[in-house]
Amino acid sequence: MINSLNWFDLSILALYAGVLIFIAYYVSREKAGHEKTAEDYFLASKSLPWWAVGTSLIAANISAEQIVGMSGAGYAAGIAIASYEWMSAITLFIVGKYFLPIFMAKGIYTMPQFLENRYDRRVRIVMSIFWLTLYVLVNLTSILYLGALAIEAVTGVDMVYAMIGLAVFSFTYSIYGGMKAVAFTDVFQVTLLVLGGLLITYLGLEKIGGDQGIVHGFKTLLDTVPEKFDLILDPSNPQYQNLPGISVLIGGMWVMNMSYWGFNQYITQRTLAAKSLQEAQKGIALAAYLKVLMPIIVVLPGVAAASLIPGLSPSDRAYPEMMKLLPHGLLGIVFASLVAAICASLSSKVNSISTLFTMDIYKLIIKPDASESHLVNVGRTAATISLIIALVVAKPLIGKSDQAFQFIQDFTAYFTPGIVLMFLFGFFWKKATATSALVAGISSILLSIAFKEFYPSLPFMDRVGLVFLICAALAIIVTYAAGGKDQENAIDLKGINFKTEPVYNIACAGVVVVLIAFYSIWW
Repeated sequence: MINSLNWFDLSILALYAGVLIFIAYYVSREKAGHEKTAEDYFLASKSLPWWAVGTSLIAANISAEQIVGMSGAGYAAGIAIASYEWMSAITLFIVGKYFLPIFMAKGIYTMPQFLENRYDRRVRIVMSIFWLTLYVLVNLTSILYLGALAIEAVTGVDMVYAMIGLAVFSFTYSIYGGMKAVAFTDVFQVTLLVLGGLLITYLGLEKIGGDQGIVHGFKTLLDTVPEKFDLILDPSNPQYQNLPGISVLIGGMWVMNMSYWGFNQYITQRTLAAKSLQEAQKGIALAAYLKVLMPIIVVLPGVAAASLIPGLSPSDRAYPEMMKLLPHGLLGIVFASLVAAICASLSSKVNSISTLFTMDIYKLIIKPDASESHLVNVGRTAATISLIIALVVAKPLIGKSDQAFQFIQDFTAYFTPGIVLMFLFGFFWKKATATSALVAGISSILLSIAFKEFYPSLPFMDRVGLVFLICAALAIIVTYAAGGKDQENAIDLKGINFKTEPVYNIACAGVVVVLIAFYSIWW
């Protein structure tokens, strides 16, 4: 039963849902006589403008696991968790300059497809299965669970019904239209997300500051919870295990970010759908600046909650509890923005799951001669089944964690070092073999489990960096043991255009200057 939203809030939510569905079906319509192809469905006909690419990247990234999860991490650890966002901004520019030109030159649909082009089919199939498992059992489940947690806290609706509602709504607007529907609705969703996040931050600081306004509120926050404003944590901090000091700047964080922003299907798929490389790079620059802004929207509410509502358990309840402070009307806007973020990311991951299964499993192994329309239908079916599976396993898998964001990072870190090595060696080392790539991938999992079991005090981010170095050494040994010769399918980098436009370079320099200023102030 709804117990916190009134008719005005519900009207805003209904308006949001109606506008979203209208946009999705409007942009997805086909010209008379044109049958939707796999490229139309999975890559939006490669027609996305830069502003759609940039906003869609953020919408895919900022979901319940980011808003609810990072606010919870902000409640527990403070602003140090913002390093994930700010280091991502720099990573995005690296991806746009050095990785994206290679992907677009190869004309691929999926990340495993690139791995087959560079290595062999074994690598493609193994990584397709891995990513499908990760996206369904970790990503979809976390979005559904944390989204439902927020909805239950604000409305009183049981989590099971909230998860079903989110899944059905996402299905309604994204399954039919594919990537084009997802990308263009993301523009609307991100606008609402930013507005809602800024509102809750503003009103939270205003409540702390009282009659003296938000500036005084921020100063009061600095005085009441000063420990929450340490950007680089020392070993005495209880959250050091999650954010181990200087490692967030020079260690495993880089490996995590390279994997997420450079080699992650549901992220990279947006850039592959751009009109051109230049449009994709402009979109990446937009996303980078939005990442600089994100801590104000997703971390600061959690820090404010530490002052206003001490003693919360689990800490992931920080954002939903902050929403309860809002007056009706504004509550409807912020609630709609939260639902927007959840559904945007949910639809993004579902679309990428359908792409991976259809192009890397079904077309590759089951029915290579499938028609375009058949592939589109298979993609829709795969998307539907993935949502059903996630609904069933979400609560048992994610519900045990106090900080779901950190749980997701820790789990993903088992695989991350191997994935990054596969791609970096595939890009820039002509001698790298398919066997060395598989050794790196498998060793990453086994070594991570071993360190977790026998060296549990090692912070997971330090573990990522250490496993990365060991896996690199193993891959090099395996490569030279096989003869150490240049591979026939190695990438000819001379044929790739890595040159970027001046506006891209200036934008990159601007982000670097801003981040140096931030870390100089709060180190």
